[in-house]
Amino acid sequence: MSLGGVAEKALELDAEKVIIISKWRGDSGKIELFRISEKGLDAVLPLIYVKDVKLRRDFEKNALRGRRLKSVAITASKTASLEVKKLENVLSKFFDVPVFSLKEICDREYDAAVQILTDQSNRIIVTFKLVPEFVEVGPQIGVSHLVWELTR
Repeated sequence: MSLGGVAEKALELDAEKVIIISKWRGDSGKIELFRISEKGLDAVLPLIYVKDVKLRRDFEKNALRGRRLKSVAITASKTASLEVKKLENVLSKFFDVPVFSLKEICDREYDAAVQILTDQSNRIIVTFKLVPEFVEVGPQIGVSHLVWELTR
């Protein structure tokens, strides 16, 4: 479907936002966030280039059995880079979810937390964890790089 077709379908469904996940060589390649306007799709930066994805089914199979997830918050990182902090803020605004410390997430009884961190090789990882156990349940998205400016 073209971007115009996606915009038409989004308007037809009365959607306010769209996420497009592009594939590259059979795997997720890029995540693009858009807001819907009268003009069509307005890109929300950054473009998220994906290195690898570990799906929910790849994690402990019993972790979610019988659990219904109704609320999620983003875990504020104390030691994160500026780029991670910016990504936390963009995702918080786009998905309309708060950014709290882990203690606040537990105190407010959220069901899950999104954690954005960097690994030893300085690669950004986005992962989902159950609260209050803080057990990773996936998906886990390894980010290749973020594009904060579009050149035309």
